Amino acid sequence: MSPPDRVCVTGASGYIGGRLVPSLLAAGHRVRCMVRSPARLRDLPWAAQTEIVAADALDPVATRAALEGVEVAYYLIHTMGGGRGFAAADRKAAHVFAEAAEAAGVRRIVYLGGPATGEDLSPHLRSRAEVARVLLDGAVPTVVLRAGVIIGSGSASFEMLRHLTERLPLMTTPRWVNTRTQPIAVRDVLRYLTAWASVPGEVDRAFDIGGPDVLTYADMMRGYAAVAGLPPRLIVSVPLLSPWLSSLWVGLVTPVPSTIARPLVESLRNEAVCREHDIAQYVPDPPDGLIGFRHACELALKKIKEAAVDTRWSSASTPGAPSDPLPTDPGWAGGSLYIDHRTQRTDVASEKVWQVIEAIGGENGWYSLPVAWRLRGALDRILGGVGLRRGRRHPRLLRVGDTIDFWRVEEIEPGRLLRLRAEMRLPGLAWLELGVRTEDGRTVYDQRALFHPHGLAGHVYWRALAPFHRIIFGRMPRNVIAAAASITSAPR
Repeated sequence: MSPPDRVCVTGASGYIGGRLVPSLLAAGHRVRCMVRSPARLRDLPWAAQTEIVAADALDPVATRAALEGVEVAYYLIHTMGGGRGFAAADRKAAHVFAEAAEAAGVRRIVYLGGPATGEDLSPHLRSRAEVARVLLDGAVPTVVLRAGVIIGSGSASFEMLRHLTERLPLMTTPRWVNTRTQPIAVRDVLRYLTAWASVPGEVDRAFDIGGPDVLTYADMMRGYAAVAGLPPRLIVSVPLLSPWLSSLWVGLVTPVPSTIARPLVESLRNEAVCREHDIAQYVPDPPDGLIGFRHACELALKKIKEAAVDTRWSSASTPGAPSDPLPTDPGWAGGSLYIDHRTQRTDVASEKVWQVIEAIGGENGWYSLPVAWRLRGALDRILGGVGLRRGRRHPRLLRVGDTIDFWRVEEIEPGRLLRLRAEMRLPGLAWLELGVRTEDGRTVYDQRALFHPHGLAGHVYWRALAPFHRIIFGRMPRNVIAAAASITSAPR
């Protein structure tokens, strides 16, 4: 069967969606991406090869328009750490999508869900099972792929496993480390997803997918330690650790914040072992078999070491993160705005200053009072935020939508401007702009910190921290320029 005229991928800015799109393109499909913020895809290497449409999955009209002319639609939307009403929102979005797909004449829906075994499912697994049921009950034939732990560079599950194992040679762990699961390599997940754009016939059912190994989480930690060349890990199970306490511990030790760690941890209490392998009747196993757990870890670590991580768990929007326009944008309704604006002239080449700007954050830090930045990151983690541990996807290169510690790249104009939007817990909205230009033959470094307070708490917050801001933001210009002056290699 020849590839369909067009497939639609929702969640294309997320971890799986951002990898599925190029896989579909490589298979010869025409791809339409349905996203809330098309700008998030602008700098991706495959963006120019796709059609990008703006639509919110809760908007029936926009969703139907996005699905017009589509034969196969991938539903990769799921809320992680989305607060008390996440299940209702996921259920509503699934109903909207199913009805819009029917109205648009879509031939097949493909949904990536989670394991649905056991009576006491975690809230997030229960929500995923409910979304699967909504889509299967709809008029459009639906293929549901139920995966457990996904092992791949940048996945939240892998990052949690990696950092727990690397940082804790002796671990006291809750009982869920003894729950059996069947981890699957992200490459096999993408192979299954891509194949369903071309499988002929009408298929309307769920399939369990997993790798060849059935392991406990403790087995996975020991296996990862062996692959990473670490000494054997000592794991002691403690039955009193609740999922809530476990998620706080994970949030403290790993880059994954507790708000996202909690649904992952809660899901691990449910056994995730495949009950069937019927999918092989439609998508045969590769000649050399499915990728085993240890090989999947080797592939993920290789990607990390080569700085070739295409997408990360933080690629998707952070639940609760603001999406308001920059206050200086046209159409902003007004209100209070605090600005800390600093410039500094230098004889250092603007290209070198830009190299420092684009590589800011992560292991390179923020060029002023590292202790203060670490304390702010720690405070954010305590408050349930993302903190500083997200780091960077790539040590030198950025694109719109990338995360840098507790910031997200909102705009980047290569060689000229980097605008970051804060995703830490704040009583308001905050941005940091770093720019460089040439004026009268000299380089000008331009820096603006902007804060739009929400209520009295926002005003109190800014005024209370103003003395620290003067020190932190005041030191950044000269330290950035000093770092640029120390660059001896030619610009990229």
